[in-house]
Amino acid sequence: MHSQTRKLTGLLLASLAIMGLSLRASAQSAPDKEDPEMKIYRATATKINDLIHTKLDVRFDYAKRYLYGKAWISLKPHFYPTDSLTLDAKGMDVKTVSLVQTSGSATLKFPNEAALKAARTTPLKYEYDGSQIRLKLNKTYKNNESYTIFVEYTAKPDEAKVEGSAAITDAKGLYFINPDGSDPKKPIQIWTQGETESSSVWFPTIDRTNQKTTSEISMTVEKKYVTLSNGKLTSQKSNSDGTRTDTWRMDLPHAPYLFMMAVGDFAIVKDSWRGKEVNYYVEKAYATHAKAIFGNTPEMLTFFSKLLNYDYPWVKYSQIIVRDYVSGAMENTTATIHGDFLQKTQRELLDDDERLGESVIAHELFHHWFGDLATAESWSNLTMNESFADYSEYLWFEHKYGKDAADEHAWSAMNNYQESAEYQGDRDLVRFHYHNKEDMFDAVSYQKGGRILHMLRTYLGDEAFFKALNLYLRNNAFKATEAHQLRLAMEEVSGQDLNWFFNQWYFGQGYPTLDISYDYSQTGSAKVTIEQKGDKVFDLPFAIDVYAGGKKERHDVRLSEKKATFTFPVSARPDFVNVDADKSLIVKKADRRELSTYVFQYKNAPTYFDRREAIEACIKQQTGNAAARATLIAALNDKYEGLRAMAVAGLKIENPEVQSAALPVLTELAKKDKFSQVRAAAIKQLGRLKDAKYMPLFEAALKDPSYMVEGTALNAIAELDIKKAYQLAKTMEKDARGLLGSGIANVYAKNGDVSDVPFFAAKLEESSGQEKIGAAILYLNILASVDDTPTVTKGIDDITAVVTGFNNNWVNDYIVNLMGPIAKKKQEKAAQAAGDQRNALNAQADHILKAIAKIKETGKE
Repeated sequence: MHSQTRKLTGLLLASLAIMGLSLRASAQSAPDKEDPEMKIYRATATKINDLIHTKLDVRFDYAKRYLYGKAWISLKPHFYPTDSLTLDAKGMDVKTVSLVQTSGSATLKFPNEAALKAARTTPLKYEYDGSQIRLKLNKTYKNNESYTIFVEYTAKPDEAKVEGSAAITDAKGLYFINPDGSDPKKPIQIWTQGETESSSVWFPTIDRTNQKTTSEISMTVEKKYVTLSNGKLTSQKSNSDGTRTDTWRMDLPHAPYLFMMAVGDFAIVKDSWRGKEVNYYVEKAYATHAKAIFGNTPEMLTFFSKLLNYDYPWVKYSQIIVRDYVSGAMENTTATIHGDFLQKTQRELLDDDERLGESVIAHELFHHWFGDLATAESWSNLTMNESFADYSEYLWFEHKYGKDAADEHAWSAMNNYQESAEYQGDRDLVRFHYHNKEDMFDAVSYQKGGRILHMLRTYLGDEAFFKALNLYLRNNAFKATEAHQLRLAMEEVSGQDLNWFFNQWYFGQGYPTLDISYDYSQTGSAKVTIEQKGDKVFDLPFAIDVYAGGKKERHDVRLSEKKATFTFPVSARPDFVNVDADKSLIVKKADRRELSTYVFQYKNAPTYFDRREAIEACIKQQTGNAAARATLIAALNDKYEGLRAMAVAGLKIENPEVQSAALPVLTELAKKDKFSQVRAAAIKQLGRLKDAKYMPLFEAALKDPSYMVEGTALNAIAELDIKKAYQLAKTMEKDARGLLGSGIANVYAKNGDVSDVPFFAAKLEESSGQEKIGAAILYLNILASVDDTPTVTKGIDDITAVVTGFNNNWVNDYIVNLMGPIAKKKQEKAAQAAGDQRNALNAQADHILKAIAKIKETGKE
């Protein structure tokens, strides 16, 4: 699964940048240690019975949002003899529970209709509490005996009492999208979401990660619809009532939470890899864009298979994009579901500067080794799924786009984790105490875990690291696994005891903060003193590169004390000493050195992290130091587009010396840079000058293929002539996709005309899934500028409905932080007004404050 909050952050950053707003992490309290839920040891589920095979026959009632199902579940005792079985089945009407017996074998694996008709069924006594079916078997079974249970049931997902989380906003398991077709702008779809334990809302099973079963799912649907499920489509049968029954068979075992179904009017764009089907399911309007969205999938399959020396193990790989998805994406075995944030035109894809779409595609594919093949045995060990998938994004970027792109992604991941740890408190990577299993889907399991794997790779070396991953997969294929099994594989290959590493990073929390100082006073030597701040002392192996006398020498060191001094021989005073030269540590640094070392670092140190550190230092001193300014100007032409954009954005363009040096480069970047984020950043800086001589450049940029560049240029024009920008925005509304929509919204908000509010309302209504939050933020921007009470109250109500329905504390806090100043602004205007206008503005402020209270209350639930 791809982290929703991380994806949201990526979606909003560029949009808010165009609007001139900033995105700060909202403070959230750490879990209450007195919470009784936190005191429960979250053990791996005890295995009494093992799933063997699950056969489902389902049909759908769109009007009632029901699933009518029949399930044949084959099992055997895990070890000890047993005469009972407990099945998870949430919120169902259970009609029949019986034992199925066939001649010759009690296990029905891929049975045909004749075998089912010939089977004898014996009703079984059971109890059902709305959550679990507890039944008594006909005898005591030993672990060399199998048996098959038949359950006929009705699943009622909209009536089930389930709870979502920040990562997975709902847990109904089965979703009917626009089932009555009442929304002409939205397709009719059905899809499922099983993680964490929501598959048991739509079929009875043992809904635990340490269970694995083969499967066969038959779906009866209207003939006009396409279906998708796990495994291979083995048959399609037309029925006399105008329906069709599709049967999908999965002959390799996988966990119940990875079961999936999807039904809808999708286009299927076909691809292949080594003779296996690789298909992309999209809405028909996006069929021509499917290869642009997913086209690197075959190359990813080849790359990951070669890297792991373990070929993709499943029969096919399909990806489907659905509406109103409740998370980022989900790695259902052989059939990944993506939210519709991924469904973009080729023009929109130009502005995916963080390559968000590709990171999600790589993430979910890598899960098919780490998560689907070898599966975390409990949610406490979620790192065995999600940390690997997170790290796969780095691996793919490194392969496809180079180390700079990978390191930029790593920087973002580490920054995301550290901000989360600062505001929410830190946690162990492997956690046996948590309030709710959904809490495991956080920046620790994802981003920190991915960076920990990179540290381990750096420490062991590539050859040992990837050989150990291969050993881990071979030892644990089709099994449930925990962190210690990874440790044992790493130890077997490397010959090293790695308990110190796993105890520190997997079974501990936090990261070091280092205070680094340098002493070059003694001729012929350089001293580096490193002190660990805080109570915890980490064991940190890393490299220090010493640049002196025109040479670079590497020294491998290990910091295991609170404070240590490392002394290195040098032929001359060092130009730069690079602590953690590989930039692999999860760390914060107070690096006490002179600006000249950063100037040298930019020119001579190789990595993205090195150059970024230098650029950051020079941004701070660009107005008062010629060397810093020259370095920043040089960075405008950095070889990597992400650093070019960063350097452009960091210019203090109002300073005459900076302006004089930067303008020739900026104008060229604005016109000719290959990457849209660089062109947009340059245009934004030029727009800040409010100089009419750049109007032709801004107008030309309105024809740029990038929506981001168009939106930024429109805002630059607005800085010079708001009326002209407003007229242009009106002509551009029809194709206001992506970040052009944000640019138009900003112009309308500055103009503050109540007649423009329908544009924002339409954007909110048309958006789907997580993109509704971005639309809600744009909507708030115009509501702050208009004073028509019915318009403001309706807009606030619409936004509040979206936010409270989203069930994400990060989103709640952010929207509240935006609403508060708007309410204050209304109150201040009211204080300056009189009569009816004063009353109206105060009523608007009160309405906003009530909305804030409602959102806050939702966050507590």
